[in-house]
Amino acid sequence: MNGLFQFEKELAWEDAGPGVKRQLFGYGETLMMIKVKFEAGSIGARHSHPHVQATYIESGIFEMTIGDEVRTISKGDGYFVPSNMEHGIRCIEAGMLIDSFSPMREDFITTK
Repeated sequence: MNGLFQFEKELAWEDAGPGVKRQLFGYGETLMMIKVKFEAGSIGARHSHPHVQATYIESGIFEMTIGDEVRTISKGDGYFVPSNMEHGIRCIEAGMLIDSFSPMREDFITTK
């Protein structure tokens, strides 16, 4: 666990791909929350993972693909990705996502 409180100004941004940065917030063995900042035009490549994912769109406009379904999502929207379902995202207008994963993404903390 990285502490009971996290303060945005004290957390480092990590590169997560061209035009994409992430900021790791609270996590424990069964849950993780991160912020992901996208520049317009950046891509979160299609992928899958064993973690369940729920995401809130804090700002921006995105084209989200989950399985074979493609939807445009924006501020105030959200999405849910079941375990092992392929998904990807394209940023249309710069924005921020709040991702939560269960269990936590160990691959995100082992790179530190």
